[in-house]
Amino acid sequence: MIVVFGSINVDLIVPVPRPPRPGETVLGGDYALLPGGKGANQALAARRAGAEVVLASAVGADSFAGLALDLLRRDGVDTRLVRVVEQPTGCAAIMVSSEGENMIAMAPGANASARSDQVPDELLSTGTTLVAQMEVPPSQTAMLIRRLRTRGGYSLLNLAPALPIDAALLGEVDLLVANEGEAAASG
Repeated sequence: MIVVFGSINVDLIVPVPRPPRPGETVLGGDYALLPGGKGANQALAARRAGAEVVLASAVGADSFAGLALDLLRRDGVDTRLVRVVEQPTGCAAIMVSSEGENMIAMAPGANASARSDQVPDELLSTGTTLVAQMEVPPSQTAMLIRRLRTRGGYSLLNLAPALPIDAALLGEVDLLVANEGEAAASG
């Protein structure tokens, strides 16, 4: 089983001819509101690859929550560990240039309320792979990785977005995913 501990967002995507400079407005094409968040995307990809997947996270009690969760549920991701909290569902504003360059601003919202204790001990065992990233509180991610490690499970940590992290945790992760910028910021 795969347990994903991570973010759930709604992404507002705007195609632009080029990224705006500071203080500049650039007219874009038609926008799209799509489900997203690194955690939700990881859960959906693992489920579509055939794995049994449980997602632990948080969404708000707002209209974005339904948009963020519908595709996950329709494709068979188990969302029983997703809490509904007072903060709004996470949202990312994404501008994508015609060359494929992007600029992303993310408002974590409910993702800041994700807690490692949402994942019960009975889901953490030698048969569990934990998939995590840095869009939920890093301290909570670290606690969950360490809980899983004591139970013999396997962990994968994507260091995006780049944030400082306890260097000792890196030695407790089985597989680390990072680009050059994330690796430099995290260690």
